[in-house]
Amino acid sequence: MSCLLAGGLALAVSHGFTLGWTHSVERAGWRESWRVEGAELVLVEAAVKGSGAGMEPGEGAVLRDGWWVWPGGLRVPSLALGASGATGAGWRLCTDAGCRELGAASAEPVILAPCP
Repeated sequence: MSCLLAGGLALAVSHGFTLGWTHSVERAGWRESWRVEGAELVLVEAAVKGSGAGMEPGEGAVLRDGWWVWPGGLRVPSLALGASGATGAGWRLCTDAGCRELGAASAEPVILAPCP
């Protein structure tokens, strides 16, 4: 079992977590699957529903059920999720325990990071 800090909340994650959001310009869906490995977050897979300004599918992308899907590989110590309040919704964070919305209103970025 791993632990993820999400804007001050500590969340248990055994199988990783997913992030989903609507692109602010193209209004198309984007989702990413992540896992916690020690002091890093590892991108497992990303997918985008369509393409357009700032949302080009990644290398090796394949079209699956209307989504361009590609493997991850990125390793980062944390993620900063912008909270502009201008997209009509926030970030959808899903773990084994369910889903919650983060950053729906204009505020400081929500930081995701492994628990210390």
